[in-house]
Amino acid sequence: MKKITVIALMMVMSVLLLAGCNGAGKSGSGRTFTVGFDAEFPPYGYMDDKGEYVGFDLDLAEEVCRRKGWELKKQPIDWDAKDMELSSGSIDCIWNGFTIQGREDAYTWSIPYVDNSQVFVVKSDSGIKALTDLSGKNVGVQKDSSALAALEGDSAELAATFADLIQYQDYNTGFMDLEAGAIDALAIDIGVANYQIAQKGDGYLILDEQLASEQYGIGFLKGNTELRDEVEAVVKEMADDGTIKKIAAKYSDFGMEESICIGK
Repeated sequence: MKKITVIALMMVMSVLLLAGCNGAGKSGSGRTFTVGFDAEFPPYGYMDDKGEYVGFDLDLAEEVCRRKGWELKKQPIDWDAKDMELSSGSIDCIWNGFTIQGREDAYTWSIPYVDNSQVFVVKSDSGIKALTDLSGKNVGVQKDSSALAALEGDSAELAATFADLIQYQDYNTGFMDLEAGAIDALAIDIGVANYQIAQKGDGYLILDEQLASEQYGIGFLKGNTELRDEVEAVVKEMADDGTIKKIAAKYSDFGMEESICIGK
């Protein structure tokens, strides 16, 4: 009888222990906060020379977790699969230069924190100076990007003048093709454009005429206002105490300080 009682108690304790383990990371301090991001989208999220994931957005997420007592998990994702990752619970949010415009009803959004523009990058010696010069040219763009949405939406007439609109899995490949002459221009976020040009040096320029203007936010699963509110409250706090500007200063070569729109 005593043996049965001991076994029963052990089973109960095991269940309680498992319940406690499973509960950790779901709410309050001690949770794991998993951020989904494109690992080839500098300066917001990318792999540095040491093989570590870094970037402006990841720095923001890290500071949020520090203040909340959470553990940050940086989860690189295939950008095409971001919705599946979010809906399956593999990630808690999409935080990586994620455009609100055109996706307003698809996610539960934080307030905007960065003003961003879509631009065209060309070689300096290409002779391309204006959008009209893109007529008959091969133009590259990232799949499922804001630039592609603009070219398929409000700027569809412009895209119709291109010889071809080539979609890339990531912008690094697009820049390689631009360098090789396989494409004549690349439609891209201005922050990423500034980063790439800074890395590659002279030889490239950004056209003065913009493709589109937009704002970045943190995208949560539709209806997950509880987690959004927790994260957003800390982001606002970071804006008020100047932390976001300090983090942006690390990326001043890419115009991050001028792009911040929260707290203004």
